[in-house]
Amino acid sequence: MLARHAARAVLYAPLLVGPAAPSIAAQSPTGWNDARALELVDRARQARSSVATDRGIASYQADARGYVYFYIDRPDSDDHVLVKADQVALEVFWRAPNDTRQRIVGLRDEKVLPTSIRYHLDHLTVVQDDFGDRIRLGDGDEVGAVTHPVAPRSGEVYDFQLVDSLRLAYGTAGDEVRVYEVQVRPKRLDLPGFIGTVFLDLATGAIVRMNFSFTPASYVDPYLDYIRISLDNSLWLGRYWLPYRQEVELRREMPFLDFSAGSVIRSRFEIRAYDFDVALADELFAIRGVSAVSPAQRRAFRFERGLFDEIDDEGLTISTTMEEVRTQVREVVEDETLSGLAPIRLHFDGLSDFARYNRAEGMYLGAGLTVRPWADLRVRPSAGYAFGRDGATAVVTASLGESAMAPSVRLFWDEMGDIGGNPGATPLVNTISALSGDVDYLDPYLRRGVRLSFGSASVGGGASVGVRYERHESALDVVTDSSETDFRPVRSVHEGEYGAVDLAVGFAVPADGRARLTTTAGRLSGRTALSALGELEWEIGPGRASWSGRIHGEGGVTNPGAPVQTMFLLGGRHTLPGHDYRAYLGNGYWLLRAEGTVPVRPPYVGVRAFGVVGATHLGSVDIPPDWPLVDSDGLRGSVGVGLSIGWDTMFLDVAHGVRGGGWEAVVSVAQRFGGWM
Repeated sequence: MLARHAARAVLYAPLLVGPAAPSIAAQSPTGWNDARALELVDRARQARSSVATDRGIASYQADARGYVYFYIDRPDSDDHVLVKADQVALEVFWRAPNDTRQRIVGLRDEKVLPTSIRYHLDHLTVVQDDFGDRIRLGDGDEVGAVTHPVAPRSGEVYDFQLVDSLRLAYGTAGDEVRVYEVQVRPKRLDLPGFIGTVFLDLATGAIVRMNFSFTPASYVDPYLDYIRISLDNSLWLGRYWLPYRQEVELRREMPFLDFSAGSVIRSRFEIRAYDFDVALADELFAIRGVSAVSPAQRRAFRFERGLFDEIDDEGLTISTTMEEVRTQVREVVEDETLSGLAPIRLHFDGLSDFARYNRAEGMYLGAGLTVRPWADLRVRPSAGYAFGRDGATAVVTASLGESAMAPSVRLFWDEMGDIGGNPGATPLVNTISALSGDVDYLDPYLRRGVRLSFGSASVGGGASVGVRYERHESALDVVTDSSETDFRPVRSVHEGEYGAVDLAVGFAVPADGRARLTTTAGRLSGRTALSALGELEWEIGPGRASWSGRIHGEGGVTNPGAPVQTMFLLGGRHTLPGHDYRAYLGNGYWLLRAEGTVPVRPPYVGVRAFGVVGATHLGSVDIPPDWPLVDSDGLRGSVGVGLSIGWDTMFLDVAHGVRGGGWEAVVSVAQRFGGWM
């Protein structure tokens, strides 16, 4: 598989005719610093030192096109929030003996959220010489001076291992190129160093591809979690390996606080349209490095693709290339911590982990830690105290790795659960509302137990499986008797020990839609719980068209004898605004929402309109006596208008319930930020 990815760089080379079929020769790892590996690296070292005199071409000129994305992610989920997108066009020049030059001729960007970020110049340009003998990033502010794996005397810094080889057929005559894969690791992981894989042409020693990251000691910036880089070269004129594609991913977090959020810069460039032995004026190289045409010329450049086309095609989830880099780096150093962040940090999964208020806990204060003892293991213990309930809550989560099916374990003691399936508010909004004595949107109960899960399933992609064992207990209203509030009663639940298996899968649907299906099979104190939930979503021009829209559908069903806490509640904010909050109960439900926004003064204010329709069905179920709820008795709906504020981060809506409802004003935060509240 790794060899096939190395072949991909060559398959794109313009002079390769037809689908070149790589023939992978069986190759077992030779052991670290085997003579064959060292000989191959030495040949690559000689090739780099003699490239100026032996290249055989006087000059070249090429074009490069690239995208740079800045976004926020949650490392334990598929949530990604785009902040800014840039598109870059470059002219790339080289002249013997070894003069390089780049010129930015096109540049445009759009801020999806407010930011003042300014990129280092090397985030907006391409690598022409495989980084030279010393690898520097961010003008030395990110990575200082890491020795290149085939630089002079690199054998004093690195160990090498030959692990694979392949033959590539190209051209109409069926000529072949043989490429070797060499793993590289530092002799000392506590010093700055390169970690990854280098693919070398056996005949010339030229670098075909590099996939790599760095040791933690390499990072100058204490905010850096990691940097991952993939460089591809393509074969020209049957002899010359020149830059073709590069992808870089750089992730930062706060150095002393883990808030389950990181900022990511991802760039992807392609270099093409090479023209050899062109006459390049001396004046072009009078200024070394990178220059740019005037701002007006950069803005006027006619790009072949749209600014957001690549995001629309591939999204912001980890790319195949970056996943490959991560895997190859981990193969080289299996049990080492590769993050540049501190191994122990304060941790809050959301603001509510620090402080919150609701009628089942009263005031709650808590704190947590993130500990990385080794490799990809991350342990997050947290605890807090609910003063109204006069009891403690504790949660310990341990996760291993970043792969698609990485395992995680969660142990929890008196953790709050919420009945109904659709949170009425984020924990922060709920705290503000409950403290004001107005409304507590939770329908709480308490859980103790453990959950083992693999993978992550979001709407649109991924899969997960989980096994859990819990004990459920009813919560109590601990604040109403001591304050002038009129909260809804806290509903009891079916208590007992609950074991369940959860399966979820996300996938694409026609018309660029996304979907997710979740199934659960469990049993609680003699009660069987079988459920299936589905979501469908379509978005139209989110945040970058003359208008944007969204259609979201969901539905679920559970068996009539299931515990009441596994059933569904509709009504009020986030489901059917304008109706009484969670007034309709069902062991089956469906809900369809359509909304559209027209910018009035982008990106600060937009006008929106929406409509919702849904229903619940309540079969012959066993409902506790303190649940005076009924099903929807057919269709219920809502219509409303509102304002979108500040890059669509906050919404001010007024809705009216159709068929039995009234008016309701709703202030809410965009769903993509809910996990941090």
